Amino acid sequence: MDYIEKASLCALHSVNGVGNRSLFNLKSYFGSFERALAANSNELQKVLLSPNLTDDIIKLRSDIDIYMSFLVNERIEVISIEEKAYPDKLRNIYNPPYLLYSKGDISLLNQDSIAIVGARAATMYGQKVAFQFGQELALNNIVTISGMARGIDTRAHKGALDVDGPTIAVLGSGINLIYPKDNTDLYNKICEEGLVISEFPPNVPPEPGNFPRRNRIISGLSYGVVVVEAKAKSGALITADFALEQGRDVFAVPGPITSKSSEGANNLIKQGAKLVSSLGDILEEYPHLVSKSLKEMEQAELPFFDEGEERVLKLLDFEPVHFDIILNEISFNVGELSAVLLNLEFKGIVKSMPGNYYVKVSDA
Repeated sequence: MDYIEKASLCALHSVNGVGNRSLFNLKSYFGSFERALAANSNELQKVLLSPNLTDDIIKLRSDIDIYMSFLVNERIEVISIEEKAYPDKLRNIYNPPYLLYSKGDISLLNQDSIAIVGARAATMYGQKVAFQFGQELALNNIVTISGMARGIDTRAHKGALDVDGPTIAVLGSGINLIYPKDNTDLYNKICEEGLVISEFPPNVPPEPGNFPRRNRIISGLSYGVVVVEAKAKSGALITADFALEQGRDVFAVPGPITSKSSEGANNLIKQGAKLVSSLGDILEEYPHLVSKSLKEMEQAELPFFDEGEERVLKLLDFEPVHFDIILNEISFNVGELSAVLLNLEFKGIVKSMPGNYYVKVSDA
């Protein structure tokens, strides 16, 4: 795609109201975006564009170089479905995005990848699992894909980055509008060490309808989707639905039957999603992805617990438990129980919470 054609495409897409379907229609009708941009109002309206849209398109004809300079200055790379850099996995889904705006390493788009999605209001258990899966995927040179939302998405990205691994964030806003704002540092780090992409023009706000649409990209780029935690009605389940439509695998991490945060994931398992409790459960579906590092992780020495620690661990869960409840169930005095819990914290198995609560953060 030459400069004029790509500039015309980007300029057309910058018009509010010219979405994915409009781009496909314009290309089909006019044969090129350069001709579409040069068309008169009557011709543009034949492609079902409203008079207001056609007026906006005609007004921007003299500004396409300015817009392209803006993209360059913002270090935004634009990849069209007509170009070789566009990922084949995404090209073959239903309603693929005509354009991807990106910051970072675009080669990640064509690497082996698994999506990790889940609840924004994630429990400590869910956050721990997402972080661990992100780490372990990265150690096996597999790209972690998620949506940079709070909770599970954030922890999955951070897990990959924690071991200097690859990760892709798919935004539900324009690539220049960071959402949520408290993930600004994460966004910057992914731009530097991974890849951030969006199908929306750079300054599109994070409107609610954008997020279900972007979920088809998360699943479309992946071999499979891992749902770590999800309520009965959740955006993560929309991603799982897209995965099934696209012929991708769906995995779900089981959670406590009393936890609403795991209700959606547990229901997926009932419906046939593969239950996973380790990275090995995922990678056994893809033998060609298994690397030496996974085998080393499986052979890692398990931590040793004395009798007292084992008794306390049986009373803990991945949901917070109050100190007094543990004390009432065990024949320790306050000092003995405090010492055992402190040792378990040092071993990275238990974490203390405000209000004298304790939660298990790792399998023992």
